[in-house]
Amino acid sequence: MTNDAPVLIAGAGPTGLTLALWLTKLGVPVRIIDKLAAPAPYSRALGVQARTLELYRQIDRLADDVIGAGLKVAGANFWTSGRRAAHVQFGDIGAGLSPFPFVLTLAQDKHERLLIEHLERLGVTIERSTELLRFDQSADRVRAVLRREGREETCEVPFVAGCDGAHSAVREAIGTTFEGGTYSRLFYVADVDAAGPAVDYDVHVELDKADLLALFPMDGRTRIRMVGTIRDDAGERRDDVTFEDVSTRAIERMKLRIDRVNWFSTYRVHHRVAGRFRDRRAFLLGDAAHVHSPVGAQGMNTGIGDAINLAWKLAAVLRGAPDSLLDTYATERMAFARRLVNTTDRIFTIASKPGPIAAFVRTKIAPRVIPILFRLGFMRRFFFRTVSQIAINYRHSAVSAGKAGRIHGGDRWPFSSTMRWQVHVHGQPRPGVAEACEAAGVELHRFEFTRESRKCGLKRDALYVLRPDSYVGFADASGDPARLRDYLRTRPYRLASFSGRI
Repeated sequence: MTNDAPVLIAGAGPTGLTLALWLTKLGVPVRIIDKLAAPAPYSRALGVQARTLELYRQIDRLADDVIGAGLKVAGANFWTSGRRAAHVQFGDIGAGLSPFPFVLTLAQDKHERLLIEHLERLGVTIERSTELLRFDQSADRVRAVLRREGREETCEVPFVAGCDGAHSAVREAIGTTFEGGTYSRLFYVADVDAAGPAVDYDVHVELDKADLLALFPMDGRTRIRMVGTIRDDAGERRDDVTFEDVSTRAIERMKLRIDRVNWFSTYRVHHRVAGRFRDRRAFLLGDAAHVHSPVGAQGMNTGIGDAINLAWKLAAVLRGAPDSLLDTYATERMAFARRLVNTTDRIFTIASKPGPIAAFVRTKIAPRVIPILFRLGFMRRFFFRTVSQIAINYRHSAVSAGKAGRIHGGDRWPFSSTMRWQVHVHGQPRPGVAEACEAAGVELHRFEFTRESRKCGLKRDALYVLRPDSYVGFADASGDPARLRDYLRTRPYRLASFSGRI
């Protein structure tokens, strides 16, 4: 039996890698395992949302690396009856809303390699061919049984994080539900080299009466990602389905010539949320906690958000903050996961539902309405805020309080690039604020109040307490140092110094 790092992470996909990276940067040693012998050379996830990039600024050049390896999507096209019926221009669709106002694609396997490189620079190595079999929990430890190359070993850790996918061993061990459903049709995903009018820097969607086909650019030249439906007569042969079994109607209508299939896989689309995200010292993140349709490229980004939300809370509790802080991980992320699953379920149902009414909406109404809506500034902003995940907030969390200007406790803060507790004041801090921050060990940052500050909804001379994950913990319009001290002293979690050792 070995005594290991404070956190055992099961699963080295984007969620597990992000959790390991953030914990390591916060000074928490981790042990990350994965049952695969090597990273998968292919993947389904493709989109990287603006909120993910905002959070990636906290890790050296990670945001720049991802952008440099990715592709900015120019727009979206909707096809019906073999013609391009509607076009929507993206460009910098989120200008003024985020430092990353564009739509970005980057294949998950390349994304994972970047995360692994950053981890390796910090001295963290993934233990491959290592599987979590089972574990039990005591008051202060998790006793886990691992299998590596046919041999079992036991380790004891304070916490275990299940980032091990939809068939999670951690979720099975804690015995929680995974309620939801599965769509009836069999879908495929393929990376191909192709040619034709739909191979460019845009997303292309065929609004066919019977089939669904979406194309996503991967290099702006010949490589694209295809997501579509398998022919009904082949859908029951899950084990031996090949690219020859895909529905060709939509492919032919989009005048697409497939030159080479680099990777092909079939899958069922699920929409499920775990009944619990936390069981004492065990946590569920990413696909282990929630799965949903691929609408809006939300899955991988949501798992990354889970990881960053949990990382700073684990670090704080390991340094002495009350255990109740960890309950806020489940309440904050579960609320968002449920909303996301419900939303993507409704959209996906409309996009894939058979029948004449649904087909009429897709082929006749949608191509006319969508371009009109995207010409309206408020609709473009609404779309970007929703899809980019910058609209996520934790206003009803136990660690959120106050309001100043349009900013509430629990709102996203796009102006921070560090993972430390901070107080920001745009304007002049009131006497006593600096002393209150110094006493609590929290950094105070003062900025000039500008037109941009007002445009972002900030209030002059107000104070904003920022969490390590770039969300507002407390906002006070009066900038009162007494209220600041009260928040830092009496919140149910209190502040734990990030300078101490684990």
